[in-house]
Amino acid sequence: MKQTSLAVGRKSLFICLLSGLFFAPLLARAAEPASAPASASRYSIEDFFQNPKFTKATLSPDGSSLALLISDNQDRLMLAVMDLATLVPKVLVHYKDADIQSYHWVNSNRLVYDLTDRKIGVGDTHTAPGLFAINKDGSQARQLVERSTAFVRSASIAKIQPWNTFFSDVNHAENSDEIFVIQVTNPYRNERHSYNLIRLNTVTAQATSVNRPGEVNKWLIDKQGVPRVAVTFDKNLEAVHYKDPVSDSWNKLIEFDRHMGAGFTPLFLAPDGTLLVTAHNGQDIRSVYRYDIQKKQMDAAPLVTLKGYDFSGSVIFNMQQNKLLGVDYETDAEGTFWLDPAMQKIQQKIDATLPGTVNRISVAEKNTTDVVLVQSFSDIDPGAWYLYHLKTETLDKLGAVRPNIKAADMAYKDAVKYTARDGLSIPAYLTLPKGKNKNLPMVVLVHGGPYMRGVHWRWDHDAQFLASRGYAVLEPEFRGSTGYGSKHFKAGWKQWGLAMQDDIADGTRWAIAQGYADPKRICIAGASYGGYATLMGLIKDPDLYKCGINWVGVTDINLMYDVVWSDMGEQWEKYGMPVLVADQKKDAAQIKATSPLLLAERIKQPLLLAYGGSDLRVPIVHGNKFYSAVKNSNPKVEWIEYTEEGHGWHLLKNNVDFWSRVEKFLDQNIGH
Repeated sequence: MKQTSLAVGRKSLFICLLSGLFFAPLLARAAEPASAPASASRYSIEDFFQNPKFTKATLSPDGSSLALLISDNQDRLMLAVMDLATLVPKVLVHYKDADIQSYHWVNSNRLVYDLTDRKIGVGDTHTAPGLFAINKDGSQARQLVERSTAFVRSASIAKIQPWNTFFSDVNHAENSDEIFVIQVTNPYRNERHSYNLIRLNTVTAQATSVNRPGEVNKWLIDKQGVPRVAVTFDKNLEAVHYKDPVSDSWNKLIEFDRHMGAGFTPLFLAPDGTLLVTAHNGQDIRSVYRYDIQKKQMDAAPLVTLKGYDFSGSVIFNMQQNKLLGVDYETDAEGTFWLDPAMQKIQQKIDATLPGTVNRISVAEKNTTDVVLVQSFSDIDPGAWYLYHLKTETLDKLGAVRPNIKAADMAYKDAVKYTARDGLSIPAYLTLPKGKNKNLPMVVLVHGGPYMRGVHWRWDHDAQFLASRGYAVLEPEFRGSTGYGSKHFKAGWKQWGLAMQDDIADGTRWAIAQGYADPKRICIAGASYGGYATLMGLIKDPDLYKCGINWVGVTDINLMYDVVWSDMGEQWEKYGMPVLVADQKKDAAQIKATSPLLLAERIKQPLLLAYGGSDLRVPIVHGNKFYSAVKNSNPKVEWIEYTEEGHGWHLLKNNVDFWSRVEKFLDQNIGH
């Protein structure tokens, strides 16, 4: 595994940021003997797919306390707070019939949180997350947002915001009890939603609406607690607006076609008014640039650019020092570049203590304390949280994300590249069973989206489970995947079932040529778009794939247009799909030629189909129609429906059932 390191040049700003990247080996691994035991096989399916035990930790703004999201013995997520002076945790909020979904520090004394229920499926969920506030000592608790989606609200809860209200950001002003929430417009309608921004006092519940420049889908709050940047949309056009502090009016900075990549995305607004954005700016790679608000002009040279990867990350700012400390980023793995020399030394010491893992450091936003928070993880380690004491240079382990998983038993996931038939370089991740690397049965696992980065260098239950059962796992980042530059992304436009599919097949043949995969024992699998690609793989390359597993997969592009209740919305259908997927009228012949539903009789290989009865992203009609079409000519098709599930499996019982079927299916068709 390789991870990039940053080469930095200095530039006068309110900070020192910047520039190019090159590859350098960081996470070196000792050679593993080919005969090493596959000890992961002793893990049950429950071990891989049970809910994590420790999901989040966050320092209070002043660094005096730590909030923790951990599960109890009944697998309910509860909110706890630890005083860092005593290191004694205290359970703050605990429900017997609900889970804390997320939380945020309002200030160093007060938090807000919302709820979920991870023991029921999407189809059985009839309440919204709500929003609640509480002091860290348990006092002044109150409800801010209702959970019921009922249309009629009683007068007794007049100060409680309606259910379609969600946390957006804190008010960064010193000791403020206020937060910002967004109210989703037209929450029941099948269209792209906009967000009304409201300033909400968490003690009094007093709410004040923020003037907006249009249909806003992103807000940026400055460090004084003022909504300063808003991104609006109108049909296919996106615009970025800036609220002038003198005139207190919104000014449009730029407007662009959101699908063509010619604009920019606001990233960070500094206290001195410096706006950082991410943009291609005429280049293949999306980088971080300084944008001059007065001139409405982006700098020609980027501040941060990653070799071969679009910038994805955030900035780390300390308000006490009024200083940007560093930049988080992701290339083939995640990392942090520290602009602050002291933080860089801390990172080096922690990395030396915790070798072979990504170690993400969090600092208190409004103070410089003697303690920092560390989240550590890797491809073989689901992760753990630590406190690092600067004076003693020691680590205290707070807890593991999945304490039942031992890193030494897991399979490595390595970043690889191969060349597609037209010469395009395709990134991919390869996971090999522990102690085995040649002539293996292989599962080609295709990510969904498809216009997203599908794979990340971290522990993943799907790939690890398959590897534990002896299967190599290849996860291609085929053209159309994001994060690898504009050329790679745009090469996938209107290529469903065509060049995108060829990339997957070319990756499969690469794995065979490298000796990793047994050409007679390869199965293709995936969810959502990955399910579509599974079906098209069986159709286009019947000699390459011996079986297929499709869950919640698209089966026909016309159905994506015609099914009214899909949650993607009318804006996506009108302006996104015709450009990225296919135009229903102009590309009718192409859609017909790449429709698994219309070509179902060509699939003769064993096939496993699974769908969620409450799926709004890919409604179950996709599965029902395809199953009706394929079962007449293929007796080797297994159908599964999880009525209460949505776009993927939420419940442990359904994950266990599904992956038990997958294990049996693979064993019968490409197993040992």
